Amino acid sequence: MTTKRAPVARSPSAGIRGGIDLGGTKIQAVVVDAQHEVLGQARRPTPTQGGPADVVAAIADAMRAAAVAAGLQTSELAQVGVGSPGTVDPATGAVSSAKNLPGWTGSHPLGPQLGDQLGTPVALGNDVQVATDAEAALGAGRGYDSMLGVFWGTGVGGGLVLGGTPWIGRGGAGEIGHVVVKVGGARCPCGRRGCMEAYAGRNALEARARELHDKGEPTELFKIARKRGRERLTSGIWAAALERGDPLATKLLDRAVAMLGAGVASVDNILDVEVIILGGGLGVRLGQPFADRIAQAMAPHLFFSDRPPPVRVADLGDLGGAIGASLLA
Repeated sequence: MTTKRAPVARSPSAGIRGGIDLGGTKIQAVVVDAQHEVLGQARRPTPTQGGPADVVAAIADAMRAAAVAAGLQTSELAQVGVGSPGTVDPATGAVSSAKNLPGWTGSHPLGPQLGDQLGTPVALGNDVQVATDAEAALGAGRGYDSMLGVFWGTGVGGGLVLGGTPWIGRGGAGEIGHVVVKVGGARCPCGRRGCMEAYAGRNALEARARELHDKGEPTELFKIARKRGRERLTSGIWAAALERGDPLATKLLDRAVAMLGAGVASVDNILDVEVIILGGGLGVRLGQPFADRIAQAMAPHLFFSDRPPPVRVADLGDLGGAIGASLLA
């Protein structure tokens, strides 16, 4: 008979820490050790209603569940890092302009509020930047001195490593999704027009799919969503529709790739990075074939077209953002 061993008690000095990837669709939490090995993880849906207090409560619930999976309480963690959308003030733990989160108008003290609930210090960073940092340190960006992270999911976010150092500007650098690819173009979830995210972000893709479907264009997207019990068109639903040859999904993702190609190439014309890392829910789910398609779509827009940067899929997959957040600790 096998005897079940009780969890080994750990103290904060053991270097065990938490990481949270706060996205517009999901909250991913991990507990990692000093060697970045994942000891426990949990995922929760991001609230679609309410406000900052509801989001903080959902984050705390995910982190507690990940800690339990690792045989710990959150108060035993040395620190918890959070990768958050929007503009982050690491000094105060405040987050503003997080428009993919419900009711998140103005600035809110996410770090202090979460720390009170978890009983451990909390450090904040931009969600895409911490995922980019993780790929630079542990994933597909190892060995490169400069890289651009393009995280294609609910929106389109960017992260930068230049000269081996993360670049966050005044706190809002890397907002690649809001590079304008068409003056006066489609309305973006940010409220502006013509942003790359207005054509490629999953929220914008879903809104356009609903609009065209209501006008009579056939699609399997919403049938797949109902069958899976989903209210939103997740990355998996888009991938399934593509596998079925769905005409509307194919058309919208073709347009998304074209706009990603133009926008990412324009950014690279300024930065001239060594590698581009494609992450995010759609980027990871659709994989290297779509990374190659984006590279092809970039080609006509690159000034130095004879030496294009490789486009590689993020090695750390769905956990990259949470693992990157843990590095903040």
